[in-house]
Parts: sequence; C-alpha cells; structure tokens
Amino acid sequence: MTPTDRPAPPLLEARGLRFTRNDEPVFGPLDFSVNAGEALLVQGGNGAGKTTLLRVLAGLLRADEGEIDIDGERAQASRRARAIAYLSHLPGLKADLSALENLEFLCGLQGRRRTQVPENALAVVGLAGYEDALARQLSAGQKKRLSLARMWLSPAPLWLMDEPYANLDLQGIELVNRMVQAHLREGGAALVTTHGAYAAPPVRTRLLTLERQRTEGFR
Repeated sequence: MTPTDRPAPPLLEARGLRFTRNDEPVFGPLDFSVNAGEALLVQGGNGAGKTTLLRVLAGLLRADEGEIDIDGERAQASRRARAIAYLSHLPGLKADLSALENLEFLCGLQGRRRTQVPENALAVVGLAGYEDALARQLSAGQKKRLSLARMWLSPAPLWLMDEPYANLDLQGIELVNRMVQAHLREGGAALVTTHGAYAAPPVRTRLLTLERQRTEGFR
C-alpha cells in the first residue's frame, strides 16, 4: 500500500479517555473516533458526563488519562484552536453588543469561512432583521440561534455541540439538523450531545452512550 492509498485518519480520535472530579469517576475510560463526514451522537442522562466530555475535547478541562488526536496528530492547544468550534450551554455572547457586532467580534478572534459573512449567517439561522438588536434583548431561543450563526461562520472542521436543541422550537431543531448536514457534506464532523429527547440529525452517525458512574457505597 502506497502512502496515497492509506485511509485518512479520523478527524477526532480518543483512546483510554478518563476524567474524575474530586476523586469520583465521571466517565471512562472511553475509546471512540469520528471521521470527516460523520456525526457522533453522545447520549446519556443527567450527570453522565456529556458536557464534561466536550469540555475535555475542547481543551477546557484536562483528562486524568488518555490521548486525543485530531487528524492523526496529538491535540495540542494550537491545533484544537484551529480545528474545533464549541457550542456550549452558555451562549458565549457579549450582552451589550448587537447581534451583528457579536459575530464580527468573534470572526475577528476565530476567523470565518471564506464564503460566509456575518449578515448571511444571521439570515441562515432566522435572525435577519435582528442585526442591530442587543444580545441582552434577545430571547433564549434567539441567543441560541445567534450562537449557531457563530458555528456556521467558523472555519473549524470539528463541531462540538452541547445540547444544541435546547431552547429551540421545532423549526429551530430542523435548523440544527440542516446545519449539521451541510457541515458534514463539506467534509466536517460533529459531536452532538443529547439526553435522548430528540432524534439525531439524518446523517451518517455513530453512537456513544455514557452511563452515570457509580462509586462504592453509592445508594
């Protein structure tokens, strides 16, 4: 087999990943991977470690054990910064900036897709006409849509999406699924956490189920 015949490495691969908090196990050890063009659906109840796992993958928390590779190379901080866009429970917006100013500010920090501009991203997520609205004036669902616009603008190939359907109506849920589909068609990948309330987006999907860890003496 020649080097050009070798299969591409997973966009993200974790091996033996384990995390504890105050000496209590949260998850792991975990082994999983996701390739370009795939979604990994991370399921589990409250306290199973879904959010913690995404924070570890994003580099916001340090795992106790294990390795994380991005595109076949160790996930150093600079590599994570280029490769990962993270949608968390918190919107990550500046309350006294307008919707458009928030996107322009974030594009200045993180870059943007060459084919996209902030105004178009607002239209994609259903916020056309809200360009001048202050973030603090938006509803919870509108703030989630603004955070989704930030994801859409990001040039990062790997999306980490923590409960992206929360605070969204049916149209918003369909919007998330369309965005994930489009991102995967362009060669990206997505990790999507859910407690099981909504079906996975209709894309090529792997499943990772987290179980709440029980320690000796737990009742």
